[in-house]
Amino acid sequence: MSTSKFYTFAPTASNGESFPFSQLEGKVVLIVNTASKCGFTKQFAELEDLYKKYHDQGLEIIGFPCNQFASQDPGSDSEIVEFCKLNYGVTFPIMKKIDVNGEHQDPVYEWLKSQKSGLLGFKGIKWNFEKFLIDKKGNVVHRYSSVKTPSAIAGDIEKLLKE
Repeated sequence: MSTSKFYTFAPTASNGESFPFSQLEGKVVLIVNTASKCGFTKQFAELEDLYKKYHDQGLEIIGFPCNQFASQDPGSDSEIVEFCKLNYGVTFPIMKKIDVNGEHQDPVYEWLKSQKSGLLGFKGIKWNFEKFLIDKKGNVVHRYSSVKTPSAIAGDIEKLLKE
């Protein structure tokens, strides 16, 4: 049994139900703050491709919608999920919309940012579609900026799945 704090979180899924991270133990996890009306929104397609390709090997992708960056995800939780499914065929779990920075930041993001800072030591999330890659033991091993496409991190995912 891992002692990683990662497995103690239980954020709320878009359907209002608890999504305990304890069910992710032993899996490689990619966490992404998403937005439906962003220049990077097309990354949903690549995220879904990764999910389809690696889910059976132990990859879980979790999307956390966020409206903190230029109000690029203004819809309700159900509207966001419907948008993702209709436009990008998203089947990976989408959580309830959260804040990733500031006074009301979600505890998951507070922890993720404490584990791996961004460029030049910056702790905050700079924009939509920043990604955190977590290994099978619940450790944050990589943090990627918004410009790093999901397909560009496939090699890192494959490496962790083999460990």
